[in-house]
Parts: sequence; C-alpha cells; structure tokens
Amino acid sequence: MISVLVVEDEEIMAEAHRIYVERVPGFAVAGVARTGGEALRFLRHTPVDLILLDLYLPDMPGLEVCRAARAGGLLCDVIAVTSARDLAMVRSAVSLGVSQYLLKPFTFATLREKLNRYARFREEAGEIVAQRDVDRVLGTLRGSSELPKGMSRDTLDTVAAHLRGHPQGVSAQAVGAAAGVSRVTARRYLEYLVELGLAARFPQYGGVGRPELLYRMPMES
Repeated sequence: MISVLVVEDEEIMAEAHRIYVERVPGFAVAGVARTGGEALRFLRHTPVDLILLDLYLPDMPGLEVCRAARAGGLLCDVIAVTSARDLAMVRSAVSLGVSQYLLKPFTFATLREKLNRYARFREEAGEIVAQRDVDRVLGTLRGSSELPKGMSRDTLDTVAAHLRGHPQGVSAQAVGAAAGVSRVTARRYLEYLVELGLAARFPQYGGVGRPELLYRMPMES
C-alpha cells in the first residue's frame, strides 16, 4: 500500500480528500494534518510515501512545508493542491521536487488519475537501465503534454486569455469570435479547460427559452 498524508486546513475539504484517496486501490491515508506545523510533526514520527499538500495553510505556505521536509531528510513525494494559477508558484513547486500539481476544484476522477499515474511511476522506477527508461518513467508521472487531436496550442492560449479577461463569464460564441473559430470549436476548447479544472461552466438565466451557458475561470478559494 502507498501511504498518503493529506494536508488541508479546511475541514470539509480535508475529509473529502481523505475519502477520495481511500477510494483508489493501492492507497491508504496514514493521517490528516490541518496546518504545516502539524504535518511536519506527523512526518517526523510517521514516514509516508506521498503528501497531498495544500499550498495555502494558516501557519505557513505549503512550499515551506516542502522545504522543511527536505531539509529534515524526508524524501516523500508531493502532489501540490491549490487554487493558484501562478506560473511562478508552479516553478517554485517544481524546484522543490513537487511531482504533480492539482488545481482546485477537482473531481475524484482527476485525483484518481494522478494517483494511478504516481503508482505506475513507482512500479516503473525500478526498471531504469538507460536514458530512454528515465524518459519513459518521467513521462508516466507527468503525463503527456500533447493536446487532444485537432487542437492547437495557440488557439488554446487565446481562449484561456479571453476567459481571464472576462471574470464574470463569457459565452462560447464570444470566445469563438475572439479566437477566430466557430462556436462549436470554441466550446470544445472551453470544455477541455473545464476538464482540466482551469475553467468552470454555469447557466445564465434571463431571456426566453433555455439559459445561455457561460464559462469563466474558477473562483479563488
């Protein structure tokens, strides 16, 4: 069994994360910590394989927990959990050895995929004999960076930028006009961002007939 420490300050979220982890075969929750200090005290007497670590804690940033754990010789792996969509934050997390990055809000299916990928990474890590094996194992952990067939990185960036410019929500038709694609194509990109947890959809009521579906970046928590 792969042992996991859940570190989350919000009680309801901590319990949800614990239940999620326990539902994935091969994983067991060794403990739940509500602060960075509590997490470090737990790790000193109970080693774990993986930390599901919220980056915003009441007593210290989650990245400080990573630094302190590394300084204390604790080599457990880390999946960072946060609502922050800051590239500098991601870079800092990677530099501290955070293996995966999970954006709030996320579904059980998203976490299950991350955990299963981590389990495969552990299994394959013992089979490294050449550079191609290193590349294969890291690819297993991080997943493919390729977009779904038919999507382009430039269009995805344009769609995401348009969403950031409309925090109150925007329709697929408006996004399509801004990106120079059809409404159907724009909706495909928007739904892809929703699947990744980088966008949220909601209905807007007001006119006659069915409500219009709008998209926006998830609210910070």
